[in-house]
Amino acid sequence: MVVAEHRALAERGAELVELRLDWLSKVPDLNRLVKDRPTPVIVTCRRQQDRGRWRGSEDQRLAILRSAIVAGVEYVDIEEDLGKVIPRYGDTKRIISHHNFEETPDDLEKIRDRMAQMDPDYIKLVTMANSPSDCVRMLKLVADSPVPMIGFCMGELGLSSRVLCGKYGSPITYATFSSDRELAPGQLSFEDMKSNYHYDRINSETQVFGVLGDPVAHSLSPLIHNSAFQEMGLNCVYVPFRVARHVLLDTLKEFEWLDVRGYSVTIPHKEEAIKKATLKDPSVIDIGAANTLYMDDGDNWNASNTDYLAALETIAAAFTDDPEDFRCLAGKRVLMLGAGGVARAIGMGITRNGGALTIASRTHKRATALAEQLGCKSILWENRGSEFADILVNCTPVGMHPNVDESPFEPQWLREGMLVFDTVYSPENTYLLKQARERDCMTATGIEMFIRQAAQQFNYFTGHDAPLEHMRETIRQAISAVKLN
Repeated sequence: MVVAEHRALAERGAELVELRLDWLSKVPDLNRLVKDRPTPVIVTCRRQQDRGRWRGSEDQRLAILRSAIVAGVEYVDIEEDLGKVIPRYGDTKRIISHHNFEETPDDLEKIRDRMAQMDPDYIKLVTMANSPSDCVRMLKLVADSPVPMIGFCMGELGLSSRVLCGKYGSPITYATFSSDRELAPGQLSFEDMKSNYHYDRINSETQVFGVLGDPVAHSLSPLIHNSAFQEMGLNCVYVPFRVARHVLLDTLKEFEWLDVRGYSVTIPHKEEAIKKATLKDPSVIDIGAANTLYMDDGDNWNASNTDYLAALETIAAAFTDDPEDFRCLAGKRVLMLGAGGVARAIGMGITRNGGALTIASRTHKRATALAEQLGCKSILWENRGSEFADILVNCTPVGMHPNVDESPFEPQWLREGMLVFDTVYSPENTYLLKQARERDCMTATGIEMFIRQAAQQFNYFTGHDAPLEHMRETIRQAISAVKLN
């Protein structure tokens, strides 16, 4: 199985494969594993005290590592305390490694310098990230290391460092064979690292962008932006940054070392992110929330809210051939379900362009507060079916995967010819939209809004027009894959 998986990885484009011998159920036949190998290999046999799975004796483990060196494998991974026990031999390069699965300690530099005395070709230092700043400390260490250093952080908070370490000088990063087999916390699959993040193209000149949120692991923004960068031939990468609410501004200050050029901003940071910006779009000031931060040519941080424009374009495209002609909203009666951040942006766009807006939320207090802010009407959630509307906009998560058989609006309340716009984009064809089509309503999907807001962000980030059709196809394929799984 190991040989077959090695060949499969080589066929998929892997340039270097780690053989984790401690994961095998019995003592391996090393010669068979490395004979006619399709790529260079790193031989690793991790003991249990280092979170490995080796259950044989220590003498057996050391014998395997020495045999790998004698066999002439390209790399062998040796724990720090064995650096002087297993000597250098032949052309095999030595990776001296240190792992900490609990934290990123304060004495990283001391650990690195200690490992540098063990005759390494490479130092491998991997720790658990308990804050976003741990990633910055680790990547600084990589960039400043006098010895070639493989360094990144584990866990969800460390995911960005697994991708970005290549920009700051790490010669290697690690991925797992598939998403079903995670060898370390936060490890990405080989396919994700190659096809989503395009790690093999990252270098010191790569521009960095990302999404700020908590949670953020399941965001589709990295997929859509990285795919667009690839389509346009831009040397850019977009990564998820999980940042807790109370540390956003401090974290953004620390991230200045990473030279991040732009962020998509999601829950819970849309209001706090405004404080980072020197320049703010009028929509941001009016709405009180930003979903985009980007650096301009003068190195000023700008704040924008692309949800605002994307929602207007999505609605306009359903009524006219020109998605930038918002006059179609004038006089339209609009019922909006929900009163969160996206609802605030959409509601502002509707009222600013002459729409007669009514808000219904499951939490009536929030509906009332937003209605007062926008100068419109609110009704009780229970009364939403009695409101006559030309346009229905769902800004609640009702109907989102995996609860795909739910709808926030009863089918008998839908009226032929009205526009039903569902901001939920996974699935694209929500239960609400299916019911709307059965009753001859016009429809607009959350994917269209998601694509349009991401496209505007892409423009801010890069100065290029976004490849809209490519982005649509990318997100639809991703959502279809989720549905199949």
